Amino acid sequence: MKKVLVLMLALVMALSCFAAMAEVKDEYDVRVLVWKFDDTYGSSVRQGMEKWADLVGQELGTKINLTMYDAADDMAKQVESANQIVGQNPDFVIINLAEVASGQTLVDMFSEAGIPFLFYNKPPTPETYDSVIKDSGSFFVGTLAREAGDMQGEILYDLWTADASALDLNGDGTIQFVEFEGEPNNAEAIARSQYSQETAEALGVPLEMVVEDWVVANWDSAQAQEKMQATWSAHPEIELVFANNDDMAIGVIAALNQTGYNTGNEGDPSIAVIGVDATDAAYEAIRAGKMTATVKQDGDAMGEANIRFAMNYLINGSWMEGLEDRYTLNEDGVSTYIPYAKITQENVG
Repeated sequence: MKKVLVLMLALVMALSCFAAMAEVKDEYDVRVLVWKFDDTYGSSVRQGMEKWADLVGQELGTKINLTMYDAADDMAKQVESANQIVGQNPDFVIINLAEVASGQTLVDMFSEAGIPFLFYNKPPTPETYDSVIKDSGSFFVGTLAREAGDMQGEILYDLWTADASALDLNGDGTIQFVEFEGEPNNAEAIARSQYSQETAEALGVPLEMVVEDWVVANWDSAQAQEKMQATWSAHPEIELVFANNDDMAIGVIAALNQTGYNTGNEGDPSIAVIGVDATDAAYEAIRAGKMTATVKQDGDAMGEANIRFAMNYLINGSWMEGLEDRYTLNEDGVSTYIPYAKITQENVG
Protein backbone atom coordinates (compact mmCIF):
# COMPACT_ATOMS: atom_id res chain seq x y z
CA MET A 1 0.00 0.00 0.00
CA LYS A 2 2.84 2.34 0.92
CA LYS A 3 4.46 1.66 -2.46
CA VAL A 4 1.23 2.54 -4.24
CA LEU A 5 0.89 5.77 -2.24
CA VAL A 6 4.50 6.68 -2.98
CA LEU A 7 3.98 6.04 -6.69
CA MET A 8 0.78 8.06 -6.71
CA LEU A 9 2.49 10.93 -4.89
CA ALA A 10 5.40 10.83 -7.35
CA LEU A 11 2.95 10.90 -10.25
CA VAL A 12 1.06 13.85 -8.79
CA MET A 13 4.32 15.73 -8.24
CA ALA A 14 5.47 14.98 -11.79
CA LEU A 15 2.18 16.15 -13.25
CA SER A 16 2.31 19.28 -11.10
CA CYS A 17 5.83 20.04 -12.28
CA PHE A 18 4.79 19.51 -15.90
CA ALA A 19 1.77 21.76 -15.48
CA ALA A 20 3.96 24.46 -13.98
CA MET A 21 6.50 24.07 -16.74
CA ALA A 22 3.84 24.23 -19.44
CA GLU A 23 2.11 27.33 -18.02
CA VAL A 24 1.85 30.03 -20.67
CA LYS A 25 2.07 33.72 -19.75
CA ASP A 26 -0.21 36.31 -21.30
CA GLU A 27 2.74 38.07 -22.96
CA TYR A 28 6.40 37.41 -23.76
CA ASP A 29 9.13 39.98 -24.33
CA VAL A 30 11.53 38.67 -26.99
CA ARG A 31 14.44 40.76 -28.30
CA VAL A 32 16.30 40.11 -31.57
CA LEU A 33 19.88 41.21 -32.24
CA VAL A 34 20.39 41.44 -36.03
CA TRP A 35 23.77 41.83 -37.71
CA LYS A 36 22.38 44.32 -40.25
CA PHE A 37 18.87 45.21 -41.37
CA ASP A 38 19.78 45.92 -45.01
CA ASP A 39 20.89 42.35 -45.77
CA THR A 40 18.31 40.95 -48.21
CA TYR A 41 18.18 37.40 -46.90
CA GLY A 42 18.34 38.62 -43.31
CA SER A 43 15.32 40.81 -44.02
CA SER A 44 13.34 37.75 -45.11
CA VAL A 45 14.22 36.06 -41.80
CA ARG A 46 13.12 39.14 -39.85
CA GLN A 47 9.84 39.22 -41.75
CA GLY A 48 9.42 35.52 -41.03
CA MET A 49 9.96 36.08 -37.31
CA GLU A 50 7.39 38.86 -37.25
CA LYS A 51 4.85 36.69 -39.07
CA TRP A 52 5.44 33.60 -36.97
CA ALA A 53 5.50 35.50 -33.67
CA ASP A 54 1.88 36.37 -34.44
CA LEU A 55 0.92 32.89 -35.64
CA VAL A 56 2.69 30.95 -32.88
CA GLY A 57 1.32 33.39 -30.33
CA GLN A 58 -2.18 32.58 -31.56
CA GLU A 59 -1.44 28.84 -31.34
CA LEU A 60 -0.26 29.20 -27.74
CA GLY A 61 -2.89 31.71 -26.67
CA THR A 62 -0.34 34.40 -25.84
CA LYS A 63 1.21 37.55 -27.31
CA ILE A 64 4.84 37.48 -28.42
CA ASN A 65 6.28 41.00 -28.49
CA LEU A 66 9.35 41.28 -30.74
CA THR A 67 11.84 44.14 -30.55
CA MET A 68 14.66 44.11 -33.11
CA TYR A 69 18.03 45.88 -33.00
CA ASP A 70 20.15 46.69 -36.06
CA ALA A 71 23.89 46.31 -35.46
CA ALA A 72 24.61 47.65 -38.97
CA ASP A 73 27.44 45.09 -39.27
CA ASP A 74 29.14 46.57 -36.19
CA MET A 75 29.90 44.30 -33.23
CA ALA A 76 30.45 47.24 -30.89
CA LYS A 77 26.97 48.48 -31.69
CA GLN A 78 25.55 45.00 -31.09
CA VAL A 79 27.21 44.84 -27.68
CA GLU A 80 25.79 48.27 -26.88
CA SER A 81 22.29 46.99 -27.74
CA ALA A 82 22.92 43.90 -25.60
CA ASN A 83 23.79 46.13 -22.64
CA GLN A 84 20.50 47.93 -23.08
CA ILE A 85 18.62 44.63 -23.29
CA VAL A 86 20.24 43.26 -20.12
CA GLY A 87 19.02 46.31 -18.21
CA GLN A 88 15.44 45.64 -19.35
CA ASN A 89 15.45 41.90 -18.51
CA PRO A 90 13.31 40.46 -21.34
CA ASP A 91 12.16 36.83 -21.49
CA PHE A 92 14.41 35.78 -24.36
CA VAL A 93 17.03 37.02 -26.86
CA ILE A 94 17.48 35.75 -30.45
CA ILE A 95 20.95 36.53 -31.82
CA ASN A 96 22.27 36.98 -35.37
CA LEU A 97 25.96 37.67 -34.72
CA ALA A 98 27.47 40.83 -36.18
CA GLU A 99 30.93 39.29 -35.80
CA VAL A 100 31.16 35.49 -35.80
CA ALA A 101 34.30 35.39 -33.66
CA SER A 102 32.79 37.52 -30.87
CA GLY A 103 29.82 35.50 -29.65
CA GLN A 104 31.32 34.84 -26.23
CA THR A 105 30.88 38.49 -25.27
CA LEU A 106 27.11 38.21 -25.67
CA VAL A 107 27.04 34.78 -24.00
CA ASP A 108 28.73 36.17 -20.90
CA MET A 109 26.38 39.14 -20.71
CA PHE A 110 23.11 37.23 -21.07
CA SER A 111 24.23 34.24 -18.99
CA GLU A 112 25.17 36.50 -16.09
CA ALA A 113 21.79 38.24 -16.37
CA GLY A 114 19.93 34.90 -16.47
CA ILE A 115 18.33 35.66 -19.85
CA PRO A 116 18.02 32.63 -22.19
CA PHE A 117 19.15 33.03 -25.80
CA LEU A 118 19.73 31.24 -29.10
CA PHE A 119 21.76 32.03 -32.22
CA TYR A 120 20.70 31.86 -35.87
CA ASN A 121 21.96 32.16 -39.45
CA LYS A 122 25.63 33.00 -38.82
CA PRO A 123 27.34 30.32 -36.72
CA PRO A 124 30.15 31.21 -34.33
CA THR A 125 33.62 30.40 -35.62
CA PRO A 126 34.68 26.75 -35.20
CA GLU A 127 37.10 27.83 -32.47
CA THR A 128 34.32 29.42 -30.42
CA TYR A 129 31.36 27.20 -31.35
CA ASP A 130 31.57 24.87 -28.34
CA SER A 131 31.85 27.62 -25.75
CA VAL A 132 29.23 29.87 -27.37
CA ILE A 133 26.62 27.21 -28.19
CA LYS A 134 27.31 23.95 -26.35
CA ASP A 135 28.80 25.10 -23.06
CA SER A 136 26.36 27.99 -22.67
CA GLY A 137 23.31 25.71 -23.01
CA SER A 138 22.23 27.67 -26.09
CA PHE A 139 21.00 26.49 -29.49
CA PHE A 140 21.77 27.30 -33.13
CA VAL A 141 19.28 27.50 -36.00
CA GLY A 142 21.12 27.54 -39.31
CA THR A 143 21.76 25.72 -42.53
CA LEU A 144 24.22 23.03 -43.56
CA ALA A 145 26.65 25.36 -45.29
CA ARG A 146 28.14 22.81 -47.66
CA GLU A 147 24.65 21.89 -48.91
CA ALA A 148 24.39 25.27 -50.64
CA GLY A 149 27.83 24.81 -52.21
CA ASP A 150 27.01 21.23 -53.21
CA MET A 151 23.82 22.39 -54.92
CA GLN A 152 25.65 25.16 -56.78
CA GLY A 153 28.11 22.55 -58.04
CA GLU A 154 25.28 20.20 -59.00
CA ILE A 155 23.50 22.97 -60.91
CA LEU A 156 26.69 23.64 -62.84
CA TYR A 157 27.09 19.92 -63.60
CA ASP A 158 23.54 19.76 -64.97
CA LEU A 159 24.23 22.75 -67.21
CA TRP A 160 27.54 21.24 -68.36
CA THR A 161 26.01 17.91 -69.31
CA ALA A 162 23.09 19.60 -71.05
CA ASP A 163 25.24 21.93 -73.21
CA ALA A 164 28.93 22.34 -72.40
CA SER A 165 29.46 24.83 -75.23
CA ALA A 166 27.00 27.26 -73.64
CA LEU A 167 29.35 27.52 -70.65
CA ASP A 168 32.75 27.01 -72.29
CA LEU A 169 32.68 30.19 -74.34
CA ASN A 170 36.33 30.02 -75.49
CA GLY A 171 36.09 26.33 -76.34
CA ASP A 172 39.18 25.26 -74.39
CA GLY A 173 37.36 22.43 -72.56
CA THR A 174 37.58 24.16 -69.18
CA ILE A 175 35.36 26.68 -67.41
CA GLN A 176 37.30 29.70 -66.17
CA PHE A 177 35.64 31.03 -63.00
CA VAL A 178 35.79 33.21 -59.89
CA GLU A 179 34.21 32.70 -56.47
CA PHE A 180 32.68 35.61 -54.52
CA GLU A 181 32.97 34.91 -50.79
CA GLY A 182 30.64 36.42 -48.19
CA GLU A 183 33.19 37.21 -45.49
CA PRO A 184 36.48 35.85 -44.10
CA ASN A 185 36.35 33.41 -41.16
CA ASN A 186 32.65 32.71 -41.72
CA ALA A 187 32.16 28.93 -41.73
CA GLU A 188 29.11 29.20 -43.99
CA ALA A 189 30.92 31.35 -46.55
CA ILE A 190 33.96 29.09 -46.54
CA ALA A 191 31.89 25.93 -47.03
CA ARG A 192 29.83 27.43 -49.85
CA SER A 193 32.98 28.57 -51.61
CA GLN A 194 34.81 25.30 -51.13
CA TYR A 195 32.06 22.87 -52.07
CA SER A 196 30.65 24.72 -55.07
CA GLN A 197 33.97 24.03 -56.78
CA GLU A 198 34.77 20.65 -55.24
CA THR A 199 31.35 19.17 -55.95
CA ALA A 200 31.32 20.34 -59.56
CA GLU A 201 34.81 18.93 -60.13
CA ALA A 202 33.94 15.66 -58.40
CA LEU A 203 31.02 15.30 -60.82
CA GLY A 204 33.37 15.82 -63.77
CA VAL A 205 33.15 19.54 -64.58
CA PRO A 206 36.61 20.93 -65.51
CA LEU A 207 37.19 24.20 -63.65
CA GLU A 208 40.00 26.76 -63.51
CA MET A 209 39.93 29.63 -60.99
CA VAL A 210 41.49 32.64 -62.72
CA VAL A 211 42.50 34.49 -59.53
CA GLU A 212 44.60 33.21 -56.65
CA ASP A 213 41.85 33.22 -54.03
CA TRP A 214 38.16 33.83 -53.47
CA VAL A 215 36.98 37.41 -53.94
CA VAL A 216 35.67 38.73 -50.60
CA ALA A 217 32.70 41.11 -50.99
CA ASN A 218 31.13 40.80 -47.51
CA TRP A 219 27.69 39.68 -48.76
CA ASP A 220 27.27 43.16 -50.29
CA SER A 221 26.00 44.01 -53.78
CA ALA A 222 27.92 47.29 -54.15
CA GLN A 223 31.21 45.69 -53.07
CA ALA A 224 30.64 42.79 -55.46
CA GLN A 225 29.95 45.15 -58.35
CA GLU A 226 33.12 47.12 -57.69
CA LYS A 227 35.29 44.01 -57.30
CA MET A 228 33.76 42.29 -60.33
CA GLN A 229 34.53 45.34 -62.47
CA ALA A 230 38.19 45.08 -61.52
CA THR A 231 38.33 41.29 -61.86
CA TRP A 232 36.45 41.25 -65.15
CA SER A 233 38.75 43.93 -66.57
CA ALA A 234 41.81 41.86 -65.65
CA HIS A 235 40.28 38.52 -66.65
CA PRO A 236 37.84 38.83 -69.56
CA GLU A 237 38.14 35.06 -70.01
CA ILE A 238 35.83 34.45 -67.02
CA GLU A 239 32.94 32.16 -67.96
CA LEU A 240 31.36 31.51 -64.54
CA VAL A 241 30.82 33.25 -61.21
CA PHE A 242 29.83 31.41 -58.05
CA ALA A 243 28.52 33.81 -55.39
CA ASN A 244 27.91 32.96 -51.73
CA ASN A 245 24.68 34.99 -51.80
CA ASP A 246 22.32 36.63 -54.27
CA ASP A 247 23.15 40.19 -53.25
CA MET A 248 26.71 39.65 -54.46
CA ALA A 249 25.44 37.84 -57.57
CA ILE A 250 23.28 40.86 -58.42
CA GLY A 251 26.31 43.12 -57.96
CA VAL A 252 28.33 40.89 -60.29
CA ILE A 253 25.59 41.09 -62.91
CA ALA A 254 25.50 44.90 -62.62
CA ALA A 255 29.23 44.96 -63.39
CA LEU A 256 28.78 42.61 -66.36
CA ASN A 257 25.94 44.75 -67.71
CA GLN A 258 28.37 47.66 -68.11
CA THR A 259 30.20 45.71 -70.81
CA GLY A 260 27.05 44.42 -72.48
CA TYR A 261 27.07 41.01 -70.79
CA ASN A 262 24.14 39.35 -68.98
CA THR A 263 21.62 41.97 -70.09
CA GLY A 264 18.94 39.39 -70.79
CA ASN A 265 18.51 40.82 -74.28
CA GLU A 266 18.45 38.31 -77.12
CA GLY A 267 21.82 38.07 -78.86
CA ASP A 268 23.83 39.72 -76.07
CA PRO A 269 26.72 37.69 -74.58
CA SER A 270 26.35 36.08 -71.17
CA ILE A 271 28.33 34.11 -68.60
CA ALA A 272 26.93 31.82 -65.90
CA VAL A 273 26.19 33.42 -62.50
CA ILE A 274 24.99 31.14 -59.70
CA GLY A 275 24.02 32.53 -56.28
CA VAL A 276 22.45 31.50 -52.97
CA ASP A 277 19.32 32.72 -51.13
CA ALA A 278 16.58 32.92 -53.81
CA THR A 279 15.80 36.56 -53.09
CA ASP A 280 13.11 38.39 -55.06
CA ALA A 281 15.83 40.18 -57.03
CA ALA A 282 17.41 36.85 -57.94
CA TYR A 283 14.09 35.40 -59.09
CA GLU A 284 13.57 38.47 -61.28
CA ALA A 285 17.09 38.23 -62.70
CA ILE A 286 16.70 34.52 -63.52
CA ARG A 287 13.35 35.13 -65.22
CA ALA A 288 14.92 37.99 -67.21
CA GLY A 289 17.78 35.76 -68.38
CA LYS A 290 20.43 37.79 -66.53
CA MET A 291 21.25 35.19 -63.86
CA THR A 292 21.64 31.45 -64.30
CA ALA A 293 20.41 29.97 -61.02
CA THR A 294 20.35 30.24 -57.25
CA VAL A 295 19.96 28.02 -54.21
CA LYS A 296 16.99 28.77 -51.99
CA GLN A 297 17.73 29.53 -48.36
CA ASP A 298 14.29 29.70 -46.76
CA GLY A 299 14.17 32.86 -44.64
CA ASP A 300 10.54 32.37 -43.66
CA ALA A 301 11.28 28.84 -42.40
CA MET A 302 14.26 30.08 -40.40
CA GLY A 303 12.15 32.86 -38.91
CA GLU A 304 9.53 30.32 -37.87
CA ALA A 305 12.16 28.03 -36.33
CA ASN A 306 13.62 30.90 -34.28
CA ILE A 307 10.22 31.67 -32.78
CA ARG A 308 9.25 28.05 -32.16
CA PHE A 309 12.53 27.13 -30.45
CA ALA A 310 12.47 30.26 -28.30
CA MET A 311 8.90 29.64 -27.15
CA ASN A 312 9.46 25.92 -26.67
CA TYR A 313 12.37 26.69 -24.35
CA LEU A 314 10.41 29.30 -22.41
CA ILE A 315 7.31 27.15 -21.96
CA ASN A 316 8.63 23.58 -21.88
CA GLY A 317 12.20 24.12 -20.73
CA SER A 318 13.55 22.23 -23.75
CA TRP A 319 14.85 23.11 -27.20
CA MET A 320 13.70 20.00 -29.09
CA GLU A 321 11.16 18.14 -26.97
CA GLY A 322 7.80 18.57 -28.67
CA LEU A 323 9.33 19.80 -31.93
CA GLU A 324 10.73 16.48 -33.16
CA ASP A 325 8.05 16.22 -35.84
CA ARG A 326 9.09 19.58 -37.31
CA TYR A 327 12.88 19.65 -36.96
CA THR A 328 15.83 17.27 -36.93
CA LEU A 329 18.40 17.64 -34.17
CA ASN A 330 21.96 17.59 -35.52
CA GLU A 331 24.62 15.22 -34.21
CA ASP A 332 26.12 17.96 -32.04
CA GLY A 333 22.87 17.94 -30.02
CA VAL A 334 22.56 21.74 -30.00
CA SER A 335 21.50 22.77 -33.50
CA THR A 336 19.11 22.20 -36.38
CA TYR A 337 19.37 23.01 -40.09
CA ILE A 338 16.80 24.47 -42.48
CA PRO A 339 17.12 22.68 -45.87
CA TYR A 340 18.09 24.37 -49.16
CA ALA A 341 16.55 23.89 -52.64
CA LYS A 342 17.77 24.48 -56.21
CA ILE A 343 16.17 27.28 -58.23
CA THR A 344 16.83 27.29 -62.00
CA GLN A 345 15.16 28.51 -65.18
CA GLU A 346 13.02 25.35 -65.10
CA ASN A 347 11.40 25.94 -61.70
CA VAL A 348 11.85 29.67 -61.06
CA GLY A 349 8.15 30.29 -61.68
